[in-house]
Amino acid sequence: MPRRQAKTGKVNNMGDMIKRLNKKYGMEVAHNLNEDNPTEVKGWIPTGSRWLDSIICKGQKAGIPIGKISEIAGLSATGKSYMAACVAAEAQKQGIYVVYFDSESAIDPTFLEKAGINTDPDAFVYIQAITVEQVLEMIEDFLGAEQRTLFIWDSIANTPTESDKEGGFNPNASVGKKARTLSLAFQKLTIPLANAECTLLCLNQLKQRIASTHAERTEIMSEPYTTPGGKSLVYASSLRVWLTKRKSKSAFVTDENGFTIGSEVKATLKKSRFGTERRQCTFQITWGDDEVRIMDEESWFEAIKGSEFIKQSGAWYTLVYDNGEEQKFQATKWMSYLQDPRFRQRVEELMDIEVIGKYKDRIGDIESFENVDKDVES
Repeated sequence: MPRRQAKTGKVNNMGDMIKRLNKKYGMEVAHNLNEDNPTEVKGWIPTGSRWLDSIICKGQKAGIPIGKISEIAGLSATGKSYMAACVAAEAQKQGIYVVYFDSESAIDPTFLEKAGINTDPDAFVYIQAITVEQVLEMIEDFLGAEQRTLFIWDSIANTPTESDKEGGFNPNASVGKKARTLSLAFQKLTIPLANAECTLLCLNQLKQRIASTHAERTEIMSEPYTTPGGKSLVYASSLRVWLTKRKSKSAFVTDENGFTIGSEVKATLKKSRFGTERRQCTFQITWGDDEVRIMDEESWFEAIKGSEFIKQSGAWYTLVYDNGEEQKFQATKWMSYLQDPRFRQRVEELMDIEVIGKYKDRIGDIESFENVDKDVES
């Protein structure tokens, strides 16, 4: 019996093949990478910290990548929700709709407004995250609206599965259910998110790892934390940021009377598909004062003080301009000096040189980029 021949149509060039494939499957699945395609990051949403934005993508100032899945995980009171709110406010400035899934019932309108978010329903919607499955189904529904959207899930760790919600309080009754559900979900959602230029920002908790063997105890010494929800988010995320406390006595922000009004946070890139994994930065977040904010500009001095264009003599520092002119200043009056447009412009230039340029060109000691606590530890 003669062998059946496969049906083939004449293809003049590979451009025709791309069109044929897309027509056959009813969607854009084949792409010319020299043209517009879903693998590219179409834009970035600032995090509220210029230093953090400057270490996310090698060679440029970035932020949360649009069209990708990102994770911000942190210890208690390290500013996860506030940073997410800052990202939401910046997204709205770019015309991106914000959907906020809240499993902790900890977000109130005043908090959101202080972060700069427009809570009108044509720009923002708040949804209680009742179960993991419901959140994922709603994300799928929103993706069909053909609207650029930022989904914030606060938090994965605190959102139960359907079986958790309907069952009792035995933690062993649904072991692995959330991890399996998330594994399937990220397989289904990653490509639709990219195609729709929608962004999923997952907040998570850092949990203390528990060792049962000598090998695990040794491993914990180098990495004491883990995140709940299984490994699927680790693989699906383009960016993972961990927020922890600094190893110093100045890990808290106090007012003039010594009352604690905030904390100093260390951000570490645990994963970055943009060439900057393991980089670190630090900034302060105030939460015990009238104003809740990331003290962004206050952190710039820490980022550039090691520059050859910053000289120190006792309590005084000297900023060297590109023409050789010098200007003395004191670190205690840093914010006042930043009000001078010329001083500020030079500082921003040094931020680009020291934080972005030198890492891209591999200039200097890697410790200065990957260990902001090295001076404390020594």
